[in-house]
Amino acid sequence: MSIEKQDSIRRKGRPFYTLGGLLLCMMPFLLASSSIPTLLERTIDQGFLPILSSNGPITYYEGPFGYTGFEYELAEAFAEDLGLELAIKDESNLGEMLNDVGSSAGLFAASGLSVTGTRQKYLQFSVPYMQVDQHVIYRRGSNRPRKVEDLIGLDIVVAAHSSHTELLQNLQLTFPDLKWREVDDLEQLDLLEMIHSGKADITIADSTAYTVNSNIYPRARRGFNLPGAKNIAWAFPKNGDDSLYKAANQFLVEYRDSGKLKELTSKYFDNDYLDVGGALTFSQHIDQRLPKWEKLFRETAEEFELDWLFLAAMSYQESHWNAKAKSFTGVRGLMMLTRNTAKALGVKDRTDPEESIYGGAKYFIQRLESLPDRIQNPDRLWMALAAYNVGLGHLEDARILTEKQGGNPDLWEDLKERLPLLSKKKYYSKTRHGYARGYEPVRYVENIRNYHNILVWHHESEQRRLALELQNEIEPVNSSSMENGTLSQL
Repeated sequence: MSIEKQDSIRRKGRPFYTLGGLLLCMMPFLLASSSIPTLLERTIDQGFLPILSSNGPITYYEGPFGYTGFEYELAEAFAEDLGLELAIKDESNLGEMLNDVGSSAGLFAASGLSVTGTRQKYLQFSVPYMQVDQHVIYRRGSNRPRKVEDLIGLDIVVAAHSSHTELLQNLQLTFPDLKWREVDDLEQLDLLEMIHSGKADITIADSTAYTVNSNIYPRARRGFNLPGAKNIAWAFPKNGDDSLYKAANQFLVEYRDSGKLKELTSKYFDNDYLDVGGALTFSQHIDQRLPKWEKLFRETAEEFELDWLFLAAMSYQESHWNAKAKSFTGVRGLMMLTRNTAKALGVKDRTDPEESIYGGAKYFIQRLESLPDRIQNPDRLWMALAAYNVGLGHLEDARILTEKQGGNPDLWEDLKERLPLLSKKKYYSKTRHGYARGYEPVRYVENIRNYHNILVWHHESEQRRLALELQNEIEPVNSSSMENGTLSQL
């Protein structure tokens, strides 16, 4: 400030401050403006939220509309709450994931992590968002264990650095003869596969992991529960800056209190699953039948811009991948086309696998494109499946009925409650297209959704297994090492 300016201020009767006094008055502002931004502020400035997780059915995986999964949706909701994009670093090695918490790779870990005493020594955990039981898993057909003593002398396998190793260490204090082996770079899905295929006798799995994966590896069965439920939470580093940690806790509490957490949990863990017999049959067909048609599914799906696993799930629901399948109503082939439908699609031989898959995909796309543009995915996809099964006319009748009853005709959850009403005279007598076995398309859609989920998880499990085998060939000296996935903006 110039002398002339200072004099001017003084002459106008305003207080005059010396430079030192001015700095003293401004000190709080200067200190605040020059302070180091918090972790939360820096994260918001960079525009994305980097986290650590591990690819799998209860964490995140690629579905027909992009990435999905329980942990993915929960973390994405937190990122959106902050106005950020979600970025996930895939860490297949649990020990490395926990070591990397708080690094540039990931600010926290969201991977179905249990809160344990050992982990709490070097990590701080968010508000728990789930509780799980701990199942002892054995192979169907072998003697079922019913207590800890039954595990002694058996080949027990668990993931290294997991909460289950800590649990076994505590049990060993009471049962000194209890022994186990630990493996790196494997998920609970992989451990269930080891039991299913007879590569080990026993593993321990969280109840959520078992619920989701029991259809993929149906020979892996629950023996008994170990005492004590575990809290599941996000893992943050222990450091002085807990701004992001506090924001996460606030979000989780609000998400829980709003009822959204219950809905998300129900979506992934309360679905209808196959019975043991159906799951065993499906597992066998994945190994024995699917490879024969995989190339055709892939090529046709690419032409129609569909997920090939989704197309395969449709075909399994129709024919169990039996090219010679024939129903009492006369529909035939891998996609079970009627004679009239096949003719309209230009399919000359319904039993020809290539023609059948092509015709089924084309017919499905026609159903999809016939729906109003305002219906969005995934509802659009489920409604197109229902129309594939019951016809567009009956689907439209159900949509009209849904709207009359105050529901949303563009939402599958509302529509599937009304479709079964088309089998009741009270309702179908007032519709344009009359009677329909409306419960069938509901069951049809839910079955395909289950089959597709199982196929996706099975496919990803196979990809991990092949990647590990390749890595073992490259690094035979250290077979447990494996490069982690790269940071991917999702």
